[in-house]
Amino acid sequence: MKKHTYLVMGLLGFAALLTSCGNGNQGKGSSGALNSSNAEKVYVAPGEHDEFYAFMSGGYSGNLTVYGLPSGRMFKEIPVFSQFATSGYGYSEETKPMLNTSFGFVPWDDSHHPDISQTNGELDGRWIFINGNNTPRIARISLTTFETEEIIEVPNSAGNHSSSFITENTEYVVAGTRFSVPVPQADMPIKEYKGNFKGALSFISVDPEHGHMDIKFQILMPGFNYDLSHPGRGKSHGWFFFTTYNTEEANSLLEVNASQNDKDFIAAINWKKIEEYVNNGGGTKMPANYAHNVYDEHTHTATSIMRKEVLTVDPTKIPGAVFFLPTPKSPHGCDVDPSGEYIIGNGKLSADLTVHSFDKMIAAIEGKKFDGEAYGIPILKFEDVLAGTVKSGGLGPLHTEFDGEGNAYTTFFISSEVVMWKLGTWEVIDRKPTYYSVGHLMIPGGNSRKPFGKYVVAMNKITKDRYLPTGPELEHSAQLYDISGDKMELIYDFPTHGEPHYAAGIPAEILAPKSQKIYKLAENKHPYATLGAADAKVVRDGKDVHIYMSTIRSHFTPDNIEGVKVGDKVYFHITNQEQDFDVPHGFAVIGANTSELLVMPGQTKTIIWEPKQVGVWPFYCTDFCSALHQEMQGYVRVSPANSNIELSWSLGD
Repeated sequence: MKKHTYLVMGLLGFAALLTSCGNGNQGKGSSGALNSSNAEKVYVAPGEHDEFYAFMSGGYSGNLTVYGLPSGRMFKEIPVFSQFATSGYGYSEETKPMLNTSFGFVPWDDSHHPDISQTNGELDGRWIFINGNNTPRIARISLTTFETEEIIEVPNSAGNHSSSFITENTEYVVAGTRFSVPVPQADMPIKEYKGNFKGALSFISVDPEHGHMDIKFQILMPGFNYDLSHPGRGKSHGWFFFTTYNTEEANSLLEVNASQNDKDFIAAINWKKIEEYVNNGGGTKMPANYAHNVYDEHTHTATSIMRKEVLTVDPTKIPGAVFFLPTPKSPHGCDVDPSGEYIIGNGKLSADLTVHSFDKMIAAIEGKKFDGEAYGIPILKFEDVLAGTVKSGGLGPLHTEFDGEGNAYTTFFISSEVVMWKLGTWEVIDRKPTYYSVGHLMIPGGNSRKPFGKYVVAMNKITKDRYLPTGPELEHSAQLYDISGDKMELIYDFPTHGEPHYAAGIPAEILAPKSQKIYKLAENKHPYATLGAADAKVVRDGKDVHIYMSTIRSHFTPDNIEGVKVGDKVYFHITNQEQDFDVPHGFAVIGANTSELLVMPGQTKTIIWEPKQVGVWPFYCTDFCSALHQEMQGYVRVSPANSNIELSWSLGD
């Protein structure tokens, strides 16, 4: 009997333990494996949707990837600066112009920092912008279609790193140059760098209705390295802040020679004052050569034009427009809290975080409390603008975001951790390790006036032992922290594509209802659209052959074509006549030197095929679309170049 009693008591105790493990995070202070289930926190049941979209830069992939939070599932890769065979982006005739630059066709870039459009400092979910770092470019992606709609090249720039960050009403998307260069470019000895190179900070206006971009002005700054940036908000709206390093203006062995000064700068730019100066006729127009590429969603076609001049501004000619805030030491991240009062500079070579006060900065400017100047730009006294210092004890601080509850979160690259601290008191509240060598972090809305909190995503540079080994390199690891309690809790990690540098997060409830599911055939204005099977045809124009082709489950029209000759240039203009959500059709033909096409419902795309061999060559649908997908095919008969066989085709006979 006694043994039976002990057994029952033991089972009850074990049941109580299991129950406590599954209760979740019941209070702000509860944490730990016995009080919550991490698996439950990230689990999204079949058919359920994630709470947030996370848009992660693809780094050297040149693209943008979309993940769900908290699940960590990758929903989509959006091609931006790189050719993308999955959809034919950069291969199709309609999208090739998107990758045009002053250097020619450049089908790759290094994408770093996405930023979502805002209204009154809050995320509005219209567009997301991202930078191309290598060939300086800014792209605008529609958050209705999740497709790249516009890319503008940035002249007088090299290493378009401190971008793409937007002002709180999306008046401007801003692009700072990492590498200063001669402006205009010139054959100049590199040793003459100091005093002769310039750093261009470009303010690109955004049309409030259509989002179309235009370079409004470029500020030609001293030849430092401009690292990262963020706009003011609230009380500091109208200002923009950029970290600088290499104020020594070294050009060799920068890891040593650009680390001599005890302090570098945060450059504070009063863009409203410069905008007024420009609107009143100020500035100098400079010859430039840069591409502006725009995709029209009605014609489903991009166009590229080369622009020939840009307006430049000398900041020393606009008193009160630009100031330097001394900041230790080789600062990287430059972040502004939701109130717009605090400007955080993260010195890579400083163990502490420097927090500047916007109010103190304005008072110091009005009181002319300067500590000299650099190339005619006033340097404010460090003590007069300092709000406080976070004595973190970490190594290699990089980036800071905010949860809207008065807390800030900073990554430390060398000590591999995220540190949570309190705005105003500068007290460290919590710190948690990352795995490993974390770069950026993201809180949904964390760089806006209205952060959504709940999660921190850490984007780590080194994965090591987090996943099964797949050779000498693994996909980079993102890690998800629950910040709904008083302390952070690491609850999940998942692999990410490319090398994400930064991410932007937004609630799914803002985007999902606006997502475009089809293109209406009636609105298709593509010049080669085939709006019905009866419109399908084949037309010869010299050696050019245009095939007007429609697709629908499960056949092509026309499906058999004869009269094509070796040496012809064959244009397949494919229109997907489906009007159901998520029914794309693919198209591929043997011997094409491009990629397949993936054509969305109601959309038209074009692929060029130049047959070099006589024969009968098949084409087929590459996207499984129905039970009769295998039957979705056709043939092109290719005859010798001197053949007299006339064009003919079948329309389903």
